Amino acid sequence: MFRALSEFISDITGGNRDTQAFEDDDYRLAAAALLVHVMSIDGAVTEEEQRVLKEILRARFDLSTADCDALLELAIAKDAEAVDLYAFTSVLNRALDDESRRRVVEMMFEVAYADGVLTEFEDNLVWRAAELLHVGSRERVEIRRDVRKEVETGGDERSHETRDGDEQDEKPS
Repeated sequence: MFRALSEFISDITGGNRDTQAFEDDDYRLAAAALLVHVMSIDGAVTEEEQRVLKEILRARFDLSTADCDALLELAIAKDAEAVDLYAFTSVLNRALDDESRRRVVEMMFEVAYADGVLTEFEDNLVWRAAELLHVGSRERVEIRRDVRKEVETGGDERSHETRDGDEQDEKPS
């Protein structure tokens, strides 16, 4: 898994350092680190997950390709050194309003569903982050359902269900 992330970093960085700096308290870095964590939590980092993650970061934060690559490189490093989700969610709670925090949860589900399957690890991670972001269970379930529907109607004929039951509201802690 870490080799795949290292190769991903190498592929995206290309030695270009003419990019904006992202400080530790930058909400974009905190959100990107959460997304990286979602991408890698199941132990398999797919090309589709990588593509979706980069697409989300570029679109949501209006970044150039170089800035997106720099942000992603930092996010991978921050995720690797993090001991819990609080370091990221506390930055997001200070910087974002309710709707923006819900949007972060939506982005997490978009990355989780990128490979066509929402694993129980991914679902549990999003649940824990959503709780820390003060996004309630009902909202989280609605966001998950909306993202799943969008993925299913996006022209892909594969099934996009969780492995442990999609309608389950809570996970044991």
